[in-house]
Parts: sequence; C-alpha cells; structure tokens
Amino acid sequence: MRRRSFLKALAAAAPAAGMQNFLLTHAFAQSPGSTPSGALHMVPAGEDYSGHPHSLGFSSILFKVPTAQTAGGLFMIEHMHLLPGGPALHLHHSQEEWFYVMEGEVAFQVGDQRLQLRPGESVLAPRGVPHTFSSISAAPSRMLIAFTPAVKMEQYFRDAEKSPAHAFDADFMSRYEMQLVGPSPFWKAQTS
Repeated sequence: MRRRSFLKALAAAAPAAGMQNFLLTHAFAQSPGSTPSGALHMVPAGEDYSGHPHSLGFSSILFKVPTAQTAGGLFMIEHMHLLPGGPALHLHHSQEEWFYVMEGEVAFQVGDQRLQLRPGESVLAPRGVPHTFSSISAAPSRMLIAFTPAVKMEQYFRDAEKSPAHAFDADFMSRYEMQLVGPSPFWKAQTS
C-alpha cells in the first residue's frame, strides 16, 4: 500500500481513535517516505523503544513511540502486567489520552461515566476531562495508551519513575500540564 493511500485510510479511522489532529498536523505534513527521525525503528513485542522498561508501580511501561519520532505529536506506551490500582483521578490540560485494551479487563472512569473494557475495546479521555483506570482481571491486563499531542508526557513518565512517591503529587503533576483531581475511585474498591 502506498504511503498516501495508507494515510488516507488512517485519516478515515482517526476520528474514532481521537487522533485526527495528530494526522492533520504531522503525518500529512511529512515528505513521502520519511519519518521525523530519518529512519524507521521497529520496536519488538514486549520491548521498549530504548530497551529499558519503565514503571510507576502498578504496571511495566514500554515506550513504543517516543515524542522525538513525531515532533511531539504523539507519545504511545504499552502497559504490561497492569495490576489493580492505577493512577489517581487526573486530567490533562493539553492533550487527549486514548486507551486500547489488549488483554484482561480494565475499569475506567472518564468524567462521570464508568465503564469496563475488554480486549479490542477503546475509549478516549478528552483534554480537560478527569479520568483514571484500574485492571479488574484476575490476571494482569495489558493496554496501549496514546497521548496526542505528546506535550510533556514522556518526560513525566521518566521523572515519575525516578521519584515514584511524587508521581501523583499535585505540584509534581502540574509541571507536566496535568491536574490532580483526587484519589482513584478504584482504590476504594481494592480495600473493600
């Protein structure tokens, strides 16, 4: 499939994935056959782009598409071994966050709505809307998460890994254009 045909097909599916802004501002703007970094970089299954997995304590995080590859338009991670818990209820001021469940079952709260996703299902958390998630499977879950535009999310994960006790601290999160809204409602379910 030629690159232009592929991008047109991707653009047709983009609204459902919440990625139309990324495609319009980045994918179509590049010259045919090139990537921002100049060369293709295949990331094998179960591996991180740089070969070093990351963690915030409730999963292993693999960087699949770093921000440098898309000139800041997209940052994509894979959560492997996702356990019950998840992040605090928070929102992003500058990007949408898209979730795609690959294995297990994951509970989400996006705004006032709660839902449970199974493999192959996805949900978009728009910018400015509080959201969180937690695995609810007997076995660990696995999912992809995309941030568009990427803004400071890659750096957040790098810095939070160095200081996990501060990962969900309001002041720390605000440095990365996020806002702590409160504890995850799923944390209560774990202790009950």
